[in-house]
Amino acid sequence: MATTGPAEPTPRRRRGRPGHDQAAILRAAVELFNRKGYDATSMGDLARELGLTKPAIYHHVAGKEQLLGQALDDALDELTAAVAEASREQEGTTAYGRLRAVVRRSVEVLVAHQPSVTLLLRVRGNSEVELTALERRRWIDDRLAELVADAAAEGSLRADVPPALVSRLLFGMVNSLVEWYRPDGAYDTAAVADAITAIAFDGLARHETRPAPGTGQ
Repeated sequence: MATTGPAEPTPRRRRGRPGHDQAAILRAAVELFNRKGYDATSMGDLARELGLTKPAIYHHVAGKEQLLGQALDDALDELTAAVAEASREQEGTTAYGRLRAVVRRSVEVLVAHQPSVTLLLRVRGNSEVELTALERRRWIDDRLAELVADAAAEGSLRADVPPALVSRLLFGMVNSLVEWYRPDGAYDTAAVADAITAIAFDGLARHETRPAPGTGQ
């Protein structure tokens, strides 16, 4: 019977310093930007937060503005995709159904990316990165206002409130989650999404005008 030689040793995988990859650096940066403010946070602050040297961070990113851009993209990418999908007319769907679905989806996106969305809502346009993010927000606002107008034209929503105002109020309600929602709190994502869509769309429902009592009409 043939004998086998000693098993070939399994090559050892080279591992970097644990917890200090680019994703971890971005998470720490977002937390620090939200806590101290973007303008007041330096790369030295981030290095101290992570227990790294600044050169170790620069190995992964070019600087603070790149981290801000990545964070704002994280906040906007999924919502932009959801709004673009909802804006497309599709056979068998209504504008009302797509509007309701995108409001619900926006709750899910906010909860999944809450730190980045919190940072996004504090952006004021002080740099090219911030201006780009604000332009993307305006595009989202415009598409949602169009969707509200289409739903009103269908007769699904009340038409006495301007669509742009409806859009701002709807997403103002969603965005308020950054101030109080906690994933480990009393309400899960589905419960919050259900509540927001129910309250918002019950209030936006079209009501038939009825004659005042005693008018004989």
